[in-house]
Amino acid sequence: MKKTLFICYIIILIPLVSYSDTFRIGLMQAKEGEAKKYRPLLQYLSSFNIDLKFISFRTYSEAASQFSKGTLDGMFSGSGIAGVFILKNIAYPIVRPLHVQGWSTYWAVIIAPKGSHDYNNKAGYFNDKKVICSALASSGEFYVRTISTKINYLKAGTHGMALHALSLKKADIAVIKNRVWDSLNSKYPNLAKVGQDTGENPNNALIISNKANKKTVEKLKNSLLDLKNSKSQKGMAVKKSMTIQGYIPTTKNDFNHTLSLLKKAGVTPSFDFVF
Repeated sequence: MKKTLFICYIIILIPLVSYSDTFRIGLMQAKEGEAKKYRPLLQYLSSFNIDLKFISFRTYSEAASQFSKGTLDGMFSGSGIAGVFILKNIAYPIVRPLHVQGWSTYWAVIIAPKGSHDYNNKAGYFNDKKVICSALASSGEFYVRTISTKINYLKAGTHGMALHALSLKKADIAVIKNRVWDSLNSKYPNLAKVGQDTGENPNNALIISNKANKKTVEKLKNSLLDLKNSKSQKGMAVKKSMTIQGYIPTTKNDFNHTLSLLKKAGVTPSFDFVF
């Protein structure tokens, strides 16, 4: 009888252990198919015997909600969301990608119809203007609120959506990520940059839940840092797909500007991801 019970316990426990061993990382997918560029990374990390699952989200708000619920162990995140979790003391950053062009940070830019006056660093510039920006983004909603919490702004799911809405004259100004503007401005010849933030934010850092398995986290971090010098077929495939040189170490100190921006925007540890 004892042997039978022992065998039953083993059968019940095995699937539970297998489930908990899978490390779940959230990804942003601003447009259809964008998450595909991460597939080579999944294959690269599997060669280090790291059991990973990537889960994609369409908006920052959706990703933040799932991370808050504890259904994710980590997330490749914009600095705004990452900063909120750091302020809440429930997550910490470990790495961020180094682009092939050598940058790893970004900042907010202010976009308006060509011919508009440049931003004069005064909140009054936005009087009687409808602003559109990406919700919960350090180069979007959070940055706008550092200028003034009285600005009339609309929320977009992504920076690209905000820019497109401006082009359709659904707003007078868009506040978006400079990297998005750099990649898309040729498609919008009637729009121009009229201002920008003066500080920089870490780009797409990997943040980790404080509850995540520390051994797995260390193994994951080392594997990502090793990518920069990797000449393996899988490693080179990652660099090509994601247009990066590799990953670089990232800590809370790299978020100094972001955290200052969030606090000025009115974010506190009790912030519930909506103003």
